[in-house]
Amino acid sequence: MALHPVVESVTARIIARSRPSRGAYLTHLDAARIKGVQRGALSCTNLAHGFAAFPANDKLVLKEYKKPSVAIVSSYNDMLSAHQPFEGYPAIIKDAVREVDAVAQFAGGVPAMCDGVTQGQPGMELSLFSRDAIAMATAVGLSHNMFDSALYLGVCDKIVPGLLIGALHFGHLPAVFVPAGPMTSGLSNKDKAKVRQLYAQGKATREDLLEGESKAYHGAGTCTFYGTANSNQMLMEVMGLHLPGAAFITPNTPLRDALTRAAAQRAAVITAQSDSYLPVGHIVDEKSIVNAVVGLLATGGSTNHTLHLVAIAKAAGIVIDWNDFNELSAIVPLLTRIYPNGDADVNHFHAAGGTGYLIRELLDAGLLHEDVNTILGHGLRAHCKEPFLGEDGKVFWKDAPSASADESVLRPASNPFAPDGGMVLVAGNLGRAVMKVSAVKPEHRTVEAPAIVFNSQEDFMAAYKAGQLDRDFVAVLRFQGPRANGMPELHALTPALANLQDAGRHVALVTDGRMSGASGKVPSAIHVSPEILAGGPLGLVRDGDIIRLDAFTGVLEALVPLDVWQARSLVTADLSPNHIGMGRELFSMFRSTVSAAEEGATTFGLPSPIPTTVALHEGENVGDTVPGSDEDFLARK
Repeated sequence: MALHPVVESVTARIIARSRPSRGAYLTHLDAARIKGVQRGALSCTNLAHGFAAFPANDKLVLKEYKKPSVAIVSSYNDMLSAHQPFEGYPAIIKDAVREVDAVAQFAGGVPAMCDGVTQGQPGMELSLFSRDAIAMATAVGLSHNMFDSALYLGVCDKIVPGLLIGALHFGHLPAVFVPAGPMTSGLSNKDKAKVRQLYAQGKATREDLLEGESKAYHGAGTCTFYGTANSNQMLMEVMGLHLPGAAFITPNTPLRDALTRAAAQRAAVITAQSDSYLPVGHIVDEKSIVNAVVGLLATGGSTNHTLHLVAIAKAAGIVIDWNDFNELSAIVPLLTRIYPNGDADVNHFHAAGGTGYLIRELLDAGLLHEDVNTILGHGLRAHCKEPFLGEDGKVFWKDAPSASADESVLRPASNPFAPDGGMVLVAGNLGRAVMKVSAVKPEHRTVEAPAIVFNSQEDFMAAYKAGQLDRDFVAVLRFQGPRANGMPELHALTPALANLQDAGRHVALVTDGRMSGASGKVPSAIHVSPEILAGGPLGLVRDGDIIRLDAFTGVLEALVPLDVWQARSLVTADLSPNHIGMGRELFSMFRSTVSAAEEGATTFGLPSPIPTTVALHEGENVGDTVPGSDEDFLARK
């Protein structure tokens, strides 16, 4: 089917907008590449340090300067269920790549923090910035220049975006992302949410709450609801950075291990030493980024990716903004119902047809670019597959099922749950913000009510517990942006607001903070940009101002006379308690340099041009490398 005209026009606009920075990025990419293996740039002393502790046979391979070396960059720790399965991956990977005449080394670990553990705690104020720290840690691991490709082991919220940003700064290296998979299904998401609401009402004890949470989060693997972690995994599939269907195979199973072996071997055979060179900087291009946005919208994915995808794109020299999300959302149908947008979890989604079915439906509807590079080569249709375990213990793939096994979870594009992606841009005199409405009933998508202003989650919860919020209102929660306190997620508010809405109150949330993929049925304008510390108008709102939030018309307005509005001064707040303790003082440089939410809330800028005469390695100039446009790359292939 022909490409949808809106997908085509948005892509063309992004390409035109990004031309200078994308060109600079590709120049950087090719400047980093050398003839032969990457470790050929090292002196004998450098190289000896790089393999001193390596097994003798692998050391001989590295000495030869002929066969590829694969980096392992992992987010393993054994506290977090999603990352605990990675403990045994390095041994599997090293063994697998030897079978294809390569070697693998553990290049480095990156931090992995869990928003589920830090939720509502001071540590959550490090969460968003951990993404940039992970990108930096990835760069440190790869900085030894020993490697010809890399495997990235990550799953959750900031970890995969951070790994990908780091990978793109080594865009001349192929990159294969290796997931760990979701935990098996436990207590249903619907029942888990019910326990949380009862606890917020004082009708369940803390012991009841802990029992429910423990039944929901009960073993190794990713949380099974469709939050940021599983949105990450979906995007890696749609962008062609996973092996097909790898995202949602549960940990510690033979198929999971077979997929890990296959991913390792794929990374070893797509290096510059082969005829199948597929550097990540040419896989992640403007079309790939548009595909990621479409995949996010079609599945009702996490609003955190209105930050992360912007930052990922920027790392590849590509400029996107919330207008692009908004225009695509209007024409991308919602094909899944996964909690919090439904009752099912990601295991149900996978059983119904999974990512292969979803990608094929979107391709056939003209909503995805098929003419992109992936880790399998050229063409996204190769990812419309489902993995199985052969009798020989190796993975093989079949075409994704022709029909969904459960249309209450996964539907064809011809019969979607909704005609749009359920993510809208709202704007007005309060700034620009994102709303996720796929789980919000139509009757709740417009709220006009007096503002009640809060400067912290704790202030809100104190008012709720004191019975002061049993009325119609818009909670304006400010000083939650990246400059103020690192932009923590605000899920502590969700059960309380849901209870008020269930009681018949018209409530909404407007904030410069985050709610992420677990945000649910209460209308919430989040990521309000600019934040107050950047001169944002949330600092002009006063208690009692009538706020209009309308997802249908895209309005975010304080209905205050213009002369009154203009006469006000921005409020201030003492934020020093948010800057000290739990390591927050170490992140002051991030708060002082971070960009606006719509610019990715990142401390990294766009690539800048480099002189074409700069020396790269001894005896080698940029002119010795191959010109780097995506078109040139495809022509060479």
